[in-house]
Amino acid sequence: MIRILIADDHQIVRSGMRTLVESQPGWTVCGEASDGHEAVGLASELKPDVVVLDFFMPRVNGLDAARQILRDNREQKILFLTVMDSEEIARNILEVGAKGYVLKSDAAHDLVAGINTLIHNRSYFTTRVSNMVLEGFLRPNPGANKASSVLTIREREIVQMLAEGYVTKEVAVMLNMSVKTAETHRSNIMRKLKIHSVAELVLYAVRNNLVQNASSSWWHTAAAA
Repeated sequence: MIRILIADDHQIVRSGMRTLVESQPGWTVCGEASDGHEAVGLASELKPDVVVLDFFMPRVNGLDAARQILRDNREQKILFLTVMDSEEIARNILEVGAKGYVLKSDAAHDLVAGINTLIHNRSYFTTRVSNMVLEGFLRPNPGANKASSVLTIREREIVQMLAEGYVTKEVAVMLNMSVKTAETHRSNIMRKLKIHSVAELVLYAVRNNLVQNASSSWWHTAAAA
């Protein structure tokens, strides 16, 4: 039995992927996660054959979830699913150590092929992604992955949560730390990034693919902070 963990913050997407996966003889979905934090925990607990990760998820994005999963198990096979066919995202996915990248628009006919390829210890990238990799991945990109090189995994996690609209007290509760510790992390992040407001922090998170976007209401709130 091939066991697959699905992580996506949209229940309808998870249901569609489950249907595709379980239409294959001998395949089963062993677990579902609605955010990156949950995906990391389930990957450790269930030890699936393949983890299918959405790139943009709340609390912990897919890229940082992959880092944590692969830190605990370097052999874990991870297939990314995303709506964007960005060269920078392709770079990030390959650099983190994931073995596959499928666009959501292609999932109906590429998801099963991607999982099957990873199961057989090969990498899988759709035609559009492969072309991007061939054309641009080897080009120098000194500005790429700034968030990865400057911040720790915990700090990126906090940046993402603050950018998603959680206040420091909520971050402390969700990450099981004291408010003082959360405030210290926030101050260190601001110092490292040389930024001075929550609005700047949101902009940094969006530019570095820590969040997909910021809602207009949250953006106006942050800008006033």
